[in-house]
Amino acid sequence: MFHLITGLIALYVFWRMICIQRWSRPVKALLGVLILLVAEHHLITRSFFGSMASPEIPGEVLMLLGWAFGALIVSALVLLVLDFTALVFARAGAVGRAAKAPGLRAGVGAAAMLLSAFGVWQAVRVPDVRDVEIELAQLPSELDGLQLVQLTDLHASRLLQRPWMEAVVAKANALQPDLMLITGDLVDGTVAAREQDVEPLRDLRARLGVYAIPGNHEYYAEYQNWLGHFESLGLPMLLNEHVTIEDAGASLVLAGITDPAASRFGQPLPDIEAALAGVPQEAAVILLSHRPLAASGNALAGADLQLSGHTHGGQVLGMHWVTQAFNEGYVSGLYTVGDMRLYVSNGAGLWNGFPLRLGKPSEITRITLRAAKG
Repeated sequence: MFHLITGLIALYVFWRMICIQRWSRPVKALLGVLILLVAEHHLITRSFFGSMASPEIPGEVLMLLGWAFGALIVSALVLLVLDFTALVFARAGAVGRAAKAPGLRAGVGAAAMLLSAFGVWQAVRVPDVRDVEIELAQLPSELDGLQLVQLTDLHASRLLQRPWMEAVVAKANALQPDLMLITGDLVDGTVAAREQDVEPLRDLRARLGVYAIPGNHEYYAEYQNWLGHFESLGLPMLLNEHVTIEDAGASLVLAGITDPAASRFGQPLPDIEAALAGVPQEAAVILLSHRPLAASGNALAGADLQLSGHTHGGQVLGMHWVTQAFNEGYVSGLYTVGDMRLYVSNGAGLWNGFPLRLGKPSEITRITLRAAKG
């Protein structure tokens, strides 16, 4: 279905941008072939260069493909707006004709290429730190000011390799958090392919520990092998279970659940009841859940704060509404769900199949917890 949709997008752009130009047929044909190849590059890389989740081709090529694919998507969106404008103002004469002008539509393509180049740069740069303060009613006063660093969607790959990971780890460690929490999608690819790229994660440090959960991408290649490798890196994985964090004579519960992608691979599904089994009702509970799904149920189960990723913030302003619709309305930032707070991070990295960020920057999240006043 994905490849059918991208193929239709390519045909639409060819029809509404290229066909209307006064260029020669060979030029139009060449551009048509290039547009179709860009639209279907995921199918090509999946067939010949590894997998769709992790094509094993040079990072520079992935950036080039991402730039071209991003330009295609942006062009299609703007062309849709122009076509809608032309339809609405069909009887208005000048406005309708202007929206159909071949020169304007060629300009859309050029602008989309420039915008996409900026978006790729935004996607692969080392993320900035985003500070968030969250008040929790159940948090003991002794833990007021506790600082967490959330890393999510690191997506180690041929696009985001070891030097990038080293820079992210150094930036996270420099924050000197009390807890370092990774909410899934650490890798794209097999252990053999990504072993060196994730090695810097061994250096993550936090006063009260470093903990992680899997995301959907961990299941796509050697899930069990990755679990063992993460443990060897000093990253204990919380798989439908919890630990108690004690500090300053008080405590909180840190729980983690698996990802719904587990159903496709015969692995345990997310189980909030198992994750919180035996947790005292009065305990402050932080839940790590890769996707911001089932937040209402997690709140009812007793979670006070859910930390999630997965959405990448929608990646492109405007397109984030689509991501929001597929994630129960949660896409980026802080939400209140019943008595629970939900924070959805934009993520530090992203999938190499669409390496573009426009208006939705990557982040390393520093969260300061506050006890309720009074």
